Amino acid sequence: MEQIRVVIADDQALIRAGFRVLIESAADLTVVGEAESGVGLVDLVRETAADVVLMDIRMPDVDGLTATREIVSDPSLRDVKVVVLTTFEIDEYVLQALRAGASGFLGKGVGPGELLEAVRVVHRGEALLSPKATMGLIGRFLAQPDATPRAVPERLEVLTDREREVLALVAEGLTNEQIAERLVVSPLTARTHVHRAMAKLGARDRAQLVVIAYQTGLVRQ
Repeated sequence: MEQIRVVIADDQALIRAGFRVLIESAADLTVVGEAESGVGLVDLVRETAADVVLMDIRMPDVDGLTATREIVSDPSLRDVKVVVLTTFEIDEYVLQALRAGASGFLGKGVGPGELLEAVRVVHRGEALLSPKATMGLIGRFLAQPDATPRAVPERLEVLTDREREVLALVAEGLTNEQIAERLVVSPLTARTHVHRAMAKLGARDRAQLVVIAYQTGLVRQ
């Protein structure tokens, strides 16, 4: 059985210990490292060959947002997925984390089963947004006056009409299977369209596609 290698980054030892016990209770998951801040986290992730990082967004010295950017910008860590952990799900840092390259986020009050499945979901390259974090939340953040300006619509011209249609459905939170059903195509075809859109737009995963869809105005709240 393939082991999904996890690094836990949180400044609270008790939280790290709890996550470790929970993660290692699953046969397909293992904790390969812990960190109390973002200092040296990139090196730790590289040395442990981690697949997924559970990242506290508020840590001393180097916060989770900065650490996420450092991981995402390292070409050798392109396949590493970051899940941001936050005490308050309605948080302006959530959108910043997604823009920085995080694959999604969870509230720290998440249930044990949901946390374990979250690790598996992002490892598969899918977007992760906790149940309370709707796509409308992302839309509201992007609509704020101080939000990053919307990308020019021309950015989407590299996509075919079908790929733009698929992008909009991804932004609605639909899975490949649901997209396939909506468009009356096979799941494999839907997956191919998603991957082509990711490649053309330079997105790491589906979470990045969601942000791009809102930034370009393809979908609105």
